[in-house]
Amino acid sequence: MTMTVWDRPEPPTPPVPLDRERIVAAAVALADEGGLEAVSLRKVAARLGAGPMRLYGYIATKEELLDLMLDEVQAEILPEEQSGDWRAALGTLAHRTRQATLRHLWLADLLGGRPTLGPNGLAVTEARLASLHGLADIDTVMRAVETVSAYCTGAIRREVANLRAERATGLSKRDWQRAHGPHVTRMLATGRFPALAEAVHDGSDVDAEASFTTGLDWVLDAVAAKIAPPPG
Repeated sequence: MTMTVWDRPEPPTPPVPLDRERIVAAAVALADEGGLEAVSLRKVAARLGAGPMRLYGYIATKEELLDLMLDEVQAEILPEEQSGDWRAALGTLAHRTRQATLRHLWLADLLGGRPTLGPNGLAVTEARLASLHGLADIDTVMRAVETVSAYCTGAIRREVANLRAERATGLSKRDWQRAHGPHVTRMLATGRFPALAEAVHDGSDVDAEASFTTGLDWVLDAVAAKIAPPPG
């Protein structure tokens, strides 16, 4: 039987205090500053003033470290109280996932992968499933949760990609639009892109939060249609 990092006991406390909690906090701080590429066991050890080999008594691989980091920030997703209304509960979890990711942009790179098995990750999954418990059969509940999660992952990753582009180029969204405006205007003037032209000229420009909220509402509308009892 495979023993996960959560099942494996920590070594005895050495003269210089070191534990998984301190290691994970240092790794999260490094990732917040420079992304996941800034995280390694060697760099974490250096931040803690410990030798790299010391860390291997607590964490065997970088993959285990990423699992622990992900579980650490998933605690930020869980609300203090669970709403009794399924729509409010799923909506709260979705918005808190977005907010946690905006605080830790590297989280976007880990969303949507294999199920997380840490206590906080399991609690988030439990909260999502529990919000719909008893309202439909389990397969419908699972597909509904997967659909909401897939929307959130895609929307959040798109927003984070734009934020990273702004930081990399130094151009805000409006600066980028102004810089590329002449090219877009010439392309639209060809008449080859009428639907895009209508969107550019007549569509409303909303911020990322409003866009996320609108899309989430539409997805939740679809879930509501699936769990609603058939007409009598």
